[in-house]
Amino acid sequence: MIEARRLQQHFGEGLIAEEVADLREDWMQHADQVLEDEALIAAVYEALARRHPKSRSRGRHGTPAEVVMRLLLLKHIRNWSYAVLEREVRANLVYRDFTRVGAAKAPDAKTMGRWGLALGPEGVSKIHQRVVEIAKEKEVVTGRKMRLDTTVVETNIHYPTDSSLLGDGVRVLIRAMKRIAEIAGKQGAQLRDRSRSVKRRILEIGRVARTKGGPNRERLQQGYAKLLSVVGRVVGQAKRFSAEIAEGVKRSRDVMRQAALEGLRKELDTIVPRVHQVVRQARQRIFGGDTHVAEKLVSIFEPATEVIRKGKASKPTEFGKMVKIQEAENQIITDYAVYQKRPSDSELVIAALDAHEKQLGRAPRLVAGDAAFYSANNEAAAHERGVKRVCIPNRSTKSAERKREQKKRWFKEGQRWRTGCEGRISVLKRRHGLRRCLYKGTPGMQRWVGLGVIADNLYHLGAVLAERKN
Repeated sequence: MIEARRLQQHFGEGLIAEEVADLREDWMQHADQVLEDEALIAAVYEALARRHPKSRSRGRHGTPAEVVMRLLLLKHIRNWSYAVLEREVRANLVYRDFTRVGAAKAPDAKTMGRWGLALGPEGVSKIHQRVVEIAKEKEVVTGRKMRLDTTVVETNIHYPTDSSLLGDGVRVLIRAMKRIAEIAGKQGAQLRDRSRSVKRRILEIGRVARTKGGPNRERLQQGYAKLLSVVGRVVGQAKRFSAEIAEGVKRSRDVMRQAALEGLRKELDTIVPRVHQVVRQARQRIFGGDTHVAEKLVSIFEPATEVIRKGKASKPTEFGKMVKIQEAENQIITDYAVYQKRPSDSELVIAALDAHEKQLGRAPRLVAGDAAFYSANNEAAAHERGVKRVCIPNRSTKSAERKREQKKRWFKEGQRWRTGCEGRISVLKRRHGLRRCLYKGTPGMQRWVGLGVIADNLYHLGAVLAERKN
């Protein structure tokens, strides 16, 4: 049964709160008051209650929604894993008091991981919107300024090569077929494990690719031909296993084991098309010389990962998702977005103004962005909405009037303020873990980015309120 708050304190929790009051960081005291908001707790409560129709009224008492929210946010404020979060909360009285765990038993890491899944991207978005509303109510943000930038949050994958991706696919398929053979016994087709053969071919390709003076194209093609031949046999065997489960050749009398077989069949049916896609792109690259394959797959496990090049000297190619970060005053992030397909930065300005007006109830006086966001249509549309100063440079202009405009004091000051967005992205990556997403799939990416953004907002909201009090 889900509860919004803990209805009864354990013995001694009042003493704990009194003892640790002066040990909290400055931001933590005010962030604690922000998290007392009923709308925040209600958003988490509703998300947890949707897990089962009777979650509100039946079953044993679960962890209250207030504690769930505080634990998940503390994880992303400190950029911890769930295992580290469990250990730190168990060992630290300040964290026990902040998360409202108090003298109760701290939840284990696996349980907390399931909470994140239950909360979902929608629940995270509601929490973020309410935190921004609280910042507006406390006059931490007024909506007079807006700046935006984009970045890449990488997915949790290894550097992709065609041979390593084929190795990943074969490993998953053979592992699934072994489990099927254990359950179904000797019924139907028998498994032939080709893992060692695939591994040898991958090592051969790696040695050729590292050859001094550049890879030998002919030897590389020979290595890939052998690898693709073996992979084709593994894929064919996986298809037979899947068909035999569907036809009832491979089956089990035990209901639970039969359900496991059906789950393994779905796994085979999911991975086989991905391996086919990697085989196609490997053939096009190695034998056809085409290095720009459309809809290129760079991970068997995270198929939505995109190849993104933003012109960085330190990291010219990144593998992940494009993310927009939009800020107002006092470094409060008013909106974020994870894009399915990478858009052009110039396409994001109008939508960003819409989000700003919806969240803060007014058009900004100043809009700042880098040159990638510039277009004449964006500038005209922003002025029509009531934006007085559009501080987005046009690097390619030949107009003397435009060049004079971009040298004015207000424009230069706006661009100096804009550079703070790059610092905000750096902090999100370094302090809150947005360098690489450790959750799975596109919903996992949305949760990871959203919780990191909320954690940063909470930190800055608490810091601003603490500074005001002092």
